[in-house]
Amino acid sequence: MSQQQLCIIGGTGFVGHHLINYLTRAGYNVRVPTRRRERHRDLLVNPRVQLVEANVYEPAVLRKLIGDCDAVINLVGILNEKGSDGQGFDRAHIELPREIVEAMRATGVTRLLHMSALNAYPREEHSHYLRSKGQGEDLVHSATSHGLQVTSFRPSVIFGPGDSFFNRFATLLKITPFVFPLACAESRMAPVFVGDVSEAILRALQTPGTIGKHCDICGPQVFSLAELVEYTAQQISVKRRIWKLSGSLSWAQARVLEYVPGKPFSRDNYWSLQKESVCQHNYLTVLGITPTAIDAVVPGYLSERTARGGYQRLRSKARRG
Repeated sequence: MSQQQLCIIGGTGFVGHHLINYLTRAGYNVRVPTRRRERHRDLLVNPRVQLVEANVYEPAVLRKLIGDCDAVINLVGILNEKGSDGQGFDRAHIELPREIVEAMRATGVTRLLHMSALNAYPREEHSHYLRSKGQGEDLVHSATSHGLQVTSFRPSVIFGPGDSFFNRFATLLKITPFVFPLACAESRMAPVFVGDVSEAILRALQTPGTIGKHCDICGPQVFSLAELVEYTAQQISVKRRIWKLSGSLSWAQARVLEYVPGKPFSRDNYWSLQKESVCQHNYLTVLGITPTAIDAVVPGYLSERTARGGYQRLRSKARRG
């Protein structure tokens, strides 16, 4: 059992909650900074977790947080920003990784595991999310010239208990009567289980051969967005006709919904969905992880009943990733 100390930046989020359980079961001690400690007191049930109220955007605070750690894991990411000029994305995906790198150099901590995204590309023309994720990923990997040992992870859409994908569509389907208008319905993706993502980070932490790697990680099957929404409707036992919006109507929906509280869909989301979120080379298999199918997990948290035999129509449409 390892007694190493880790600092997880962004550890209070969806992936962070699952990852913390994997790491602490493996014997790691975990420090998790948060701006609002009282909101995440559930983490304190775990004796290996140290929850620290701190602003990670302050360089001195960041140095203190990671100074005695063996490794840093950066999970910070946002799917939407308050404005629409990209500054929110840049702050979370570029400026913070830069501060993390500087803090690591100042304190002598060398091992960094960084969460990026599939299709992240530093010269992406339209999606601020994908552009900023790509620039942040390049930035941390360039720090290898200063002695940092970096592994980045590039997942497709992540699912699991508490996710914002299947759970969000389940909520929207329930409140939308009869016809569900779906933008970018033919977008293709390979949803990956949060447990597999967590296991990949754990194994990478323990595997020197992953240093310097950009790891694309996906689930075992590829679906269209429409197929996944239909699957969600079946799991929660609601009947809705999925209206697959055209490109122009999808764009119009994005322009409207990005001004709705909570920003359920935005123009930046629209541009991100124009690219297939599919792995050409799934790094889960390199790490010896068998990707988990959605049928093995999703029915358990979307409905109280067990789907007998799964959703056969979806299975027949599924294509191997």
